[in-house]
Amino acid sequence: MVIVGKVIIDKLDCYGRHGVLKEENVLGQHFFVTCIMDTDFEEAAENDDINKAVNYAEVSQFITAYVKENIFKLIETLSDRLASEILINFNVKSVEIKIEKPSAPIGLPLKTVAVSITKSWNKCYLSIGSNLGDKKAYLDFAVNSLKSDKNIKVNKISNYLKTEPYGYEKQDEFLNGCIEIETIYSPHNLLKVINTIEANADRKREIHWGPRTLDIDIIFYGDKIINDNKLTIPHIDMENRFFVLKPLAEIAPYAINPVTNKSVKEMLNILNKKI
Repeated sequence: MVIVGKVIIDKLDCYGRHGVLKEENVLGQHFFVTCIMDTDFEEAAENDDINKAVNYAEVSQFITAYVKENIFKLIETLSDRLASEILINFNVKSVEIKIEKPSAPIGLPLKTVAVSITKSWNKCYLSIGSNLGDKKAYLDFAVNSLKSDKNIKVNKISNYLKTEPYGYEKQDEFLNGCIEIETIYSPHNLLKVINTIEANADRKREIHWGPRTLDIDIIFYGDKIINDNKLTIPHIDMENRFFVLKPLAEIAPYAINPVTNKSVKEMLNILNKKI
Protein backbone atom coordinates (compact mmCIF):
# COMPACT_ATOMS: atom_id res chain seq x y z
CA MET A 1 0.00 0.00 0.00
CA VAL A 2 1.31 3.44 -0.96
CA ILE A 3 0.98 5.90 1.90
CA VAL A 4 0.45 9.33 0.40
CA GLY A 5 0.32 12.14 2.92
CA LYS A 6 0.94 15.82 3.43
CA VAL A 7 3.83 17.63 5.06
CA ILE A 8 2.58 20.98 6.35
CA ILE A 9 4.62 24.04 7.31
CA ASP A 10 2.17 26.56 8.75
CA LYS A 11 2.75 30.32 8.72
CA LEU A 12 6.55 30.35 8.54
CA ASP A 13 7.69 33.89 9.41
CA CYS A 14 9.96 35.14 6.61
CA TYR A 15 11.53 38.52 5.91
CA GLY A 16 11.53 39.78 2.33
CA ARG A 17 11.47 42.86 0.09
CA HIS A 18 8.54 42.11 -2.19
CA GLY A 19 6.09 44.74 -3.35
CA VAL A 20 5.18 47.28 -6.00
CA LEU A 21 6.35 50.25 -3.96
CA LYS A 22 10.05 51.15 -3.98
CA GLU A 23 10.02 51.48 -0.20
CA GLU A 24 8.91 47.86 0.11
CA ASN A 25 11.88 46.73 -1.98
CA VAL A 26 14.28 48.69 0.24
CA LEU A 27 12.90 48.38 3.76
CA GLY A 28 11.26 44.96 3.48
CA GLN A 29 8.63 43.42 5.73
CA HIS A 30 7.46 40.13 7.20
CA PHE A 31 5.61 37.53 5.17
CA PHE A 32 3.99 34.36 6.47
CA VAL A 33 4.39 31.31 4.25
CA THR A 34 2.28 28.17 4.52
CA CYS A 35 3.56 25.22 2.52
CA ILE A 36 1.53 22.01 2.07
CA MET A 37 3.39 19.22 0.24
CA ASP A 38 1.95 15.95 -1.07
CA THR A 39 4.49 13.15 -0.79
CA ASP A 40 4.80 9.35 -0.64
CA PHE A 41 5.20 8.38 3.01
CA GLU A 42 5.59 4.63 2.48
CA GLU A 43 9.34 4.09 2.59
CA ALA A 44 9.95 6.70 5.28
CA ALA A 45 7.16 5.36 7.49
CA GLU A 46 8.18 1.71 7.11
CA ASN A 47 11.83 2.39 7.95
CA ASP A 48 11.36 5.32 10.34
CA ASP A 49 14.07 7.04 8.25
CA ILE A 50 14.36 10.81 7.95
CA ASN A 51 16.51 10.36 4.83
CA LYS A 52 13.50 8.88 3.03
CA ALA A 53 11.14 11.64 4.16
CA VAL A 54 10.64 15.26 3.18
CA ASN A 55 12.70 17.07 5.79
CA TYR A 56 10.48 19.97 6.83
CA ALA A 57 13.41 21.70 8.55
CA GLU A 58 15.33 21.79 5.26
CA VAL A 59 12.25 22.98 3.38
CA SER A 60 11.69 25.72 5.97
CA GLN A 61 15.28 26.92 5.63
CA PHE A 62 14.94 26.85 1.84
CA ILE A 63 11.74 28.93 1.94
CA THR A 64 13.25 31.45 4.36
CA ALA A 65 16.33 31.92 2.17
CA TYR A 66 14.32 32.14 -1.07
CA VAL A 67 11.95 34.79 0.30
CA LYS A 68 14.89 36.81 1.64
CA GLU A 69 17.25 36.55 -1.33
CA ASN A 70 14.81 37.34 -4.15
CA ILE A 71 12.77 40.45 -4.89
CA PHE A 72 9.45 40.43 -6.76
CA LYS A 73 6.81 43.11 -7.23
CA LEU A 74 3.97 40.64 -6.80
CA ILE A 75 3.48 37.99 -4.14
CA GLU A 76 1.73 36.07 -6.93
CA THR A 77 5.11 35.81 -8.65
CA LEU A 78 6.84 34.89 -5.40
CA SER A 79 4.35 32.10 -4.68
CA ASP A 80 4.59 30.70 -8.23
CA ARG A 81 8.41 30.70 -8.32
CA LEU A 82 8.69 29.32 -4.80
CA ALA A 83 6.28 26.48 -5.57
CA SER A 84 8.32 25.53 -8.64
CA GLU A 85 11.60 25.56 -6.73
CA ILE A 86 10.20 23.32 -3.98
CA LEU A 87 8.99 20.81 -6.59
CA ILE A 88 12.39 20.83 -8.27
CA ASN A 89 14.50 20.59 -5.12
CA PHE A 90 12.46 18.27 -2.90
CA ASN A 91 10.81 14.88 -3.43
CA VAL A 92 7.21 16.05 -3.46
CA LYS A 93 4.42 15.34 -5.95
CA SER A 94 2.56 18.62 -5.55
CA VAL A 95 2.77 21.70 -3.37
CA GLU A 96 0.39 24.41 -2.22
CA ILE A 97 1.96 27.73 -1.26
CA LYS A 98 0.05 30.43 0.61
CA ILE A 99 1.81 33.74 1.20
CA GLU A 100 0.33 36.25 3.63
CA LYS A 101 1.33 39.91 3.65
CA PRO A 102 0.09 41.42 6.94
CA SER A 103 1.73 44.81 6.34
CA ALA A 104 0.30 45.38 2.86
CA PRO A 105 0.22 49.18 2.30
CA ILE A 106 -3.43 49.67 1.37
CA GLY A 107 -4.32 52.32 3.95
CA LEU A 108 -7.16 50.33 5.50
CA PRO A 109 -7.36 48.17 8.63
CA LEU A 110 -6.89 44.51 7.82
CA LYS A 111 -5.42 41.39 9.33
CA THR A 112 -3.60 40.23 6.19
CA VAL A 113 -3.80 39.85 2.42
CA ALA A 114 -2.75 36.57 0.87
CA VAL A 115 -2.35 34.61 -2.34
CA SER A 116 -2.35 30.85 -2.77
CA ILE A 117 -1.15 28.61 -5.60
CA THR A 118 -1.02 24.86 -6.15
CA LYS A 119 1.49 23.29 -8.55
CA SER A 120 2.39 19.71 -9.29
CA TRP A 121 4.41 17.38 -11.46
CA ASN A 122 2.26 16.35 -14.43
CA LYS A 123 2.83 13.20 -16.47
CA CYS A 124 2.92 13.84 -20.22
CA TYR A 125 3.67 11.86 -23.35
CA LEU A 126 5.50 13.36 -26.31
CA SER A 127 5.98 12.06 -29.84
CA ILE A 128 9.27 12.86 -31.59
CA GLY A 129 10.17 12.41 -35.25
CA SER A 130 12.75 13.32 -37.89
CA ASN A 131 13.28 12.62 -41.58
CA LEU A 132 16.11 14.99 -42.50
CA GLY A 133 19.85 14.75 -41.90
CA ASP A 134 21.09 12.60 -39.04
CA LYS A 135 17.66 11.54 -37.81
CA LYS A 136 18.82 9.71 -34.70
CA ALA A 137 21.00 12.65 -33.70
CA TYR A 138 18.00 14.98 -33.92
CA LEU A 139 15.86 12.67 -31.76
CA ASP A 140 18.69 12.35 -29.25
CA PHE A 141 18.97 16.15 -29.28
CA ALA A 142 15.30 16.40 -28.36
CA VAL A 143 15.71 13.94 -25.47
CA ASN A 144 18.84 15.63 -24.15
CA SER A 145 17.25 19.09 -24.42
CA LEU A 146 14.31 17.92 -22.34
CA LYS A 147 16.64 16.31 -19.79
CA SER A 148 18.58 19.57 -19.40
CA ASP A 149 15.46 21.51 -18.40
CA LYS A 150 15.06 21.54 -14.61
CA ASN A 151 11.27 21.83 -15.00
CA ILE A 152 11.12 18.46 -16.78
CA LYS A 153 11.91 14.90 -15.74
CA VAL A 154 12.43 12.35 -18.53
CA ASN A 155 11.12 9.01 -17.24
CA LYS A 156 10.92 6.69 -20.26
CA ILE A 157 12.11 6.70 -23.87
CA SER A 158 10.83 4.25 -26.48
CA ASN A 159 12.99 2.57 -29.07
CA TYR A 160 13.22 4.53 -32.30
CA LEU A 161 11.04 3.26 -35.13
CA LYS A 162 11.39 3.70 -38.90
CA THR A 163 8.04 4.62 -40.49
CA GLU A 164 6.68 5.71 -43.84
CA PRO A 165 5.71 9.39 -44.22
CA TYR A 166 2.17 10.34 -43.22
CA GLY A 167 0.04 12.88 -45.09
CA TYR A 168 2.60 14.34 -47.48
CA GLU A 169 4.18 11.17 -48.92
CA LYS A 170 6.83 12.59 -51.29
CA GLN A 171 9.59 12.60 -48.68
CA ASP A 172 12.06 10.33 -46.94
CA GLU A 173 11.01 7.83 -44.27
CA PHE A 174 10.85 8.99 -40.67
CA LEU A 175 12.52 7.91 -37.47
CA ASN A 176 9.99 8.18 -34.63
CA GLY A 177 9.79 7.64 -30.91
CA CYS A 178 7.84 8.58 -27.79
CA ILE A 179 8.90 9.97 -24.41
CA GLU A 180 7.25 9.92 -21.00
CA ILE A 181 8.01 13.04 -19.00
CA GLU A 182 6.86 14.77 -15.86
CA THR A 183 6.78 18.54 -15.94
CA ILE A 184 5.70 21.54 -13.92
CA TYR A 185 5.14 23.57 -17.09
CA SER A 186 1.56 24.32 -18.03
CA PRO A 187 0.48 22.75 -21.35
CA HIS A 188 0.94 26.02 -23.25
CA ASN A 189 4.32 26.75 -21.67
CA LEU A 190 5.43 23.20 -22.47
CA LEU A 191 4.44 23.88 -26.08
CA LYS A 192 6.68 26.98 -26.07
CA VAL A 193 9.57 24.90 -24.72
CA ILE A 194 9.28 22.18 -27.36
CA ASN A 195 8.88 24.77 -30.12
CA THR A 196 12.17 26.30 -28.96
CA ILE A 197 13.84 22.88 -29.05
CA GLU A 198 12.54 22.38 -32.60
CA ALA A 199 13.85 25.80 -33.62
CA ASN A 200 17.25 24.98 -32.11
CA ALA A 201 17.26 21.89 -34.34
CA ASP A 202 16.71 24.18 -37.37
CA ARG A 203 13.09 23.09 -37.86
CA LYS A 204 11.48 24.72 -40.89
CA ARG A 205 7.69 24.87 -41.33
CA GLU A 206 7.40 25.15 -45.10
CA ILE A 207 5.12 22.23 -46.09
CA HIS A 208 2.28 20.91 -43.93
CA TRP A 209 3.31 17.41 -42.79
CA GLY A 210 6.45 17.94 -44.87
CA PRO A 211 10.11 17.09 -44.25
CA ARG A 212 11.52 18.23 -40.92
CA THR A 213 14.68 17.94 -38.89
CA LEU A 214 12.69 17.54 -35.69
CA ASP A 215 9.03 17.34 -34.80
CA ILE A 216 7.83 17.18 -31.18
CA ASP A 217 4.14 16.81 -30.35
CA ILE A 218 2.31 16.68 -27.03
CA ILE A 219 0.16 13.53 -27.18
CA PHE A 220 -1.24 13.48 -23.63
CA TYR A 221 -0.90 15.94 -20.75
CA GLY A 222 -2.33 14.02 -17.79
CA ASP A 223 -6.04 13.71 -18.42
CA LYS A 224 -6.44 17.25 -19.75
CA ILE A 225 -8.57 18.00 -22.80
CA ILE A 226 -7.56 21.22 -24.56
CA ASN A 227 -8.76 22.57 -27.89
CA ASP A 228 -7.89 26.16 -28.71
CA ASN A 229 -6.21 28.04 -31.55
CA LYS A 230 -2.73 27.10 -30.28
CA LEU A 231 -2.99 23.60 -28.85
CA THR A 232 -5.06 20.43 -29.09
CA ILE A 233 -4.63 17.73 -26.42
CA PRO A 234 -4.95 14.78 -26.81
CA HIS A 235 -3.15 15.13 -30.12
CA ILE A 236 -5.58 15.23 -33.01
CA ASP A 237 -5.77 12.13 -35.23
CA MET A 238 -3.43 10.13 -32.98
CA GLU A 239 -5.61 7.03 -33.28
CA ASN A 240 -4.73 6.85 -37.01
CA ARG A 241 -0.98 7.34 -36.57
CA PHE A 242 1.00 4.11 -36.30
CA PHE A 243 4.19 6.13 -35.82
CA VAL A 244 2.68 7.56 -32.62
CA LEU A 245 0.80 4.55 -31.24
CA LYS A 246 3.51 1.92 -31.79
CA PRO A 247 6.30 3.59 -29.76
CA LEU A 248 3.77 4.96 -27.26
CA ALA A 249 2.41 1.46 -26.64
CA GLU A 250 5.96 0.36 -25.81
CA ILE A 251 6.24 2.76 -22.84
CA ALA A 252 2.59 3.40 -21.91
CA PRO A 253 0.22 0.72 -23.25
CA TYR A 254 -2.46 1.52 -20.68
CA ALA A 255 -2.40 5.30 -20.90
CA ILE A 256 -5.97 6.44 -21.55
CA ASN A 257 -7.18 8.89 -24.16
CA PRO A 258 -9.52 11.08 -22.07
CA VAL A 259 -11.66 11.87 -25.11
CA THR A 260 -12.38 8.31 -26.30
CA ASN A 261 -11.62 6.49 -23.02
CA LYS A 262 -9.54 3.98 -25.03
CA SER A 263 -6.07 2.85 -23.98
CA VAL A 264 -3.07 3.22 -26.27
CA LYS A 265 -2.97 -0.58 -26.60
CA GLU A 266 -6.62 -0.66 -27.68
CA MET A 267 -6.12 2.10 -30.24
CA LEU A 268 -3.07 0.33 -31.68
CA ASN A 269 -4.96 -2.97 -31.95
CA ILE A 270 -7.81 -1.22 -33.78
CA LEU A 271 -5.41 0.53 -36.14
CA ASN A 272 -3.50 -2.70 -36.88
CA LYS A 273 -6.77 -4.29 -38.05
CA LYS A 274 -7.27 -1.43 -40.52
CA ILE A 275 -3.76 -1.59 -42.00
